[in-house]
Amino acid sequence: MKLSDIASILGVEFKAKDIEIKSMNTLKDASKDELSFVSNSKYVKDIALSNAAAIIVDEKTKDAVPNGCVALVVENPYWSMAILSKQFAPLIEDNTLADAKIGEGSKISDKAELANGAIIGKNCTIMAGAYIGTNAVIGDNTVLYPNVVIYRDCIVGDDCIIHANTTVGSDGFGFATNKLGQHKKIYQNGNVVVEDDVEIGSSTTIDRAVFGTTLIKTGTRIDNLVQVGHNCEIGEYSVMVSQSGLAGSTKLGRNVVMGGQAAAAGHLEIAAFSTFAARSGVTKSIKENGLTYAGFPLMEHRTWLKLQSRIAKLLK
Repeated sequence: MKLSDIASILGVEFKAKDIEIKSMNTLKDASKDELSFVSNSKYVKDIALSNAAAIIVDEKTKDAVPNGCVALVVENPYWSMAILSKQFAPLIEDNTLADAKIGEGSKISDKAELANGAIIGKNCTIMAGAYIGTNAVIGDNTVLYPNVVIYRDCIVGDDCIIHANTTVGSDGFGFATNKLGQHKKIYQNGNVVVEDDVEIGSSTTIDRAVFGTTLIKTGTRIDNLVQVGHNCEIGEYSVMVSQSGLAGSTKLGRNVVMGGQAAAAGHLEIAAFSTFAARSGVTKSIKENGLTYAGFPLMEHRTWLKLQSRIAKLLK
């Protein structure tokens, strides 16, 4: 879209040089033909380092936008970003693309559906009811059980197993809210990448990123009924047990173990080789490697055991 058209959609006065904007992105990742936004004061410091062609800001933040970058000044930048996310959303399916490509030795059920532009590797098994979206890629030797759904643009690596009814690439839970309490959908225009040798249980959901990628790294094991939010990253050989979950933009290091019903809040970073007992509630980043935690509020597992022992004695 032309930057002038974007300004018109937002109802913003536009006097700068008009350029073509190809997409939206975060401040850190935006390129010279992309648009970004600032809706939280803690990200103001990133404005000066951004390569974005234009940034959506409010009155308080506009002076932080450097020369050469266009400031689109609005009342509610997050709401405006949500409006524009729809403009940059790709087609759900693109029937102008070529038919799906299927690698040698792959077995595709007659009841599975492959959208135009999909690519299936060699020696894959795709069972009845599975759906592979536009431009999705499935690596070699991968098995998709019945009713697995891989949304458009998502990538699944080699030697993966995804069990029945699991969805990879559904929209993350994202919306903006205005002062009247109305909600505006934020279109999730990123994707999901599942690297090699990953097994995912049944009825699990892995949300696509708003921008960029939700990443499941090599060797990860995910149980049934697990929720992975948008823009999360799960480190190599990590384990997520049934009914555990990650809120958006949380990053797990290598070999992290999340016990049953354990959960992490959003925008956290979890150190490698951390272990969380069942029903742990993680609300802060974990910086030290290799410790085991339990409870809510979260504490080291040994401390939690001592606490439970003392509570039990009080009840006698």
